Amino acid sequence: MLRDVLVFTDLDATLLDHHTYSFAAALPMLHKLTYFNIPVILNTSKTFAELIELRQQIGTQAPFIVENGAAIYIPQFYFKTQPNDTISKNGYWIKEFSKPRKHWLSVLEKLKSLFAGEFTHFYNMSNEEIMLATGLSSKQASLANTREYGEPILWMGSGSGSVKNNFIQALIKLGATPLQGGRFLHLSGQCDKGKALIWLMAQFQAENETQSETKHYTSIALGDGQNDIAMLEAADIAVRILSPANTLPILLKQTRVYTSHSYGPHGWAQCLEQIIFNDP
Repeated sequence: MLRDVLVFTDLDATLLDHHTYSFAAALPMLHKLTYFNIPVILNTSKTFAELIELRQQIGTQAPFIVENGAAIYIPQFYFKTQPNDTISKNGYWIKEFSKPRKHWLSVLEKLKSLFAGEFTHFYNMSNEEIMLATGLSSKQASLANTREYGEPILWMGSGSGSVKNNFIQALIKLGATPLQGGRFLHLSGQCDKGKALIWLMAQFQAENETQSETKHYTSIALGDGQNDIAMLEAADIAVRILSPANTLPILLKQTRVYTSHSYGPHGWAQCLEQIIFNDP
């Protein structure tokens, strides 16, 4: 069995089924990870508000990463001391990597006349429109729109790749870091899931350096989309999950890379069983 493991996981189409958002197929593995005290760290494009209830359902008490690496929420006293460069708020130590949402909304305002009719975004969409675009329930769609650090963009252009590419380049010139997810182009600052993973790994490592026996953690990252590439590259072990909607992420790293044979939570559970509990 692989010891001292930290599991970093994407949600949509990875731990959650792409169509139903169910994680039922992963429940036995989630229980097994809990039994062996292996933290499951959610690393997702979802918001803080979305994750509060979802974390309880999944059964993880570990820190979590929101909005594609824009911020890390650590339950207060999860570590012995508060990490440097974090703020205390509502029972969490928070490490922020991005400017607030209002900044990115002002960036989009500058481009609306140049790309009229080509895109919309969460702030301008009704709850019903978000439900239609995502398949979320009314409550879930409302929570998805409580963003703090970035903005999901829905591209509505006629399909011209050059127009969308010009739009992305314009965002970059305005200081943004656009990141293509499974359904949306996510707009935020110079942050990603990989930088957040590296920072949080360092906190786990520092937590144990003062103990008589120092642990050396192994990070396992699981994801299905392009916005997961930085996380998969940063982890010790990368797991690409088959998705009915996305092509497999293309990685530079060639070693310790696994690819699931099943979609979503089925593949998620099968790969962790092999990596943690079956490999010598």
